[in-house]
Amino acid sequence: MPSAEQASLTYAFDAYCAWCYGFGPTVRAFAEDNAHRIRLSVVSTGLYTGARALPVAAYPHLSAERGRITQLTGAAFGVGYEHALSRGTTVLDSAAAAAGLVALRDQPGVSELDAAEAMQRAWFVDGRGLSDVDVYRDIADELGLDADAVTSAYSAPGGRVEARAAFRALRRLRVTSSPALLLHTAHGADQMGGAASTVASLTAALDQRLPAAIPQASIHKLSSRGEPS
Repeated sequence: MPSAEQASLTYAFDAYCAWCYGFGPTVRAFAEDNAHRIRLSVVSTGLYTGARALPVAAYPHLSAERGRITQLTGAAFGVGYEHALSRGTTVLDSAAAAAGLVALRDQPGVSELDAAEAMQRAWFVDGRGLSDVDVYRDIADELGLDADAVTSAYSAPGGRVEARAAFRALRRLRVTSSPALLLHTAHGADQMGGAASTVASLTAALDQRLPAAIPQASIHKLSSRGEPS
């Protein structure tokens, strides 16, 4: 399929979502296998916002959940993450993390998946909270980006405004959990899979739905004008 006709998909994820961390290698392999016919955007769902933006100690299930995710997906959690769970003081603030993704994603030449994966490594491997501007400076260095531009974008209010607009757009599309992979069609966003999906099942779902896809629609655009009708 020519580049101008690539179907648009949105990967709805949260940087603090452990299931998204486990799903990451699957969505990466799916995106690479189908790079000739899809354009993938990564958008934050806002898992821990408002009254849910609390210290990690408020979510004791995360420790047990880590074992299940490793068993089902093979995802390896780092010693830094174990220490962060033990301390329990890091505030899970998905609005801050979403602003960080915006700051990274908007830099020239960056892969959105690379940015999302780097953020999740910072938390699930190194145990670094995603409200710390220095985390984004280090990620920028890792990805070969202008660190000053990234940290400036993270600190500016526009990133949080854009992130909250994306949260609202996903709610309009009835995305209630993450991870979720959405194909944009003339009838709305068609959810293709989630944490238990395989590369093969996602590719089969894409094959079935591709004729209805809208070329180059995205949540980035939908967040400012609503769901397509």
